[in-house]
Amino acid sequence: MRTVSWARWATCALAIAFVVPAAADRRRRSLDDCVRFEQTDPGDDAVAFTIHNACAVPIDCAVSWRVVCAPRSQSRRAAHAASAKLAIADGASQRAEASAAACGKDGWVIDSVLWRCQPSND
Repeated sequence: MRTVSWARWATCALAIAFVVPAAADRRRRSLDDCVRFEQTDPGDDAVAFTIHNACAVPIDCAVSWRVVCAPRSQSRRAAHAASAKLAIADGASQRAEASAAACGKDGWVIDSVLWRCQPSND
């Protein structure tokens, strides 16, 4: 009898050792598996950032970037930081646009693009 109960306990412990980490890992990777970030150029003076949510839950995302006007000029160089917050329903997409219109005829670059998403608290 003792051997049978010990064997049951060992079997349960072994099952838990494999199932619990796999379930925790699946939760942690779930947004990585179902959220996609895309960057496109819709015009001559803008860059669009689109986040696609293929998850089964709504997500809250933030995108930030910096527009640098006249990046090679010592005297006219100017940097403008901007950001957008997006609440994206499951199965939907939202877009934020970085515009270089403030640079006028000067050259420009958009750099320091960062984005992050998390499950919505609502």
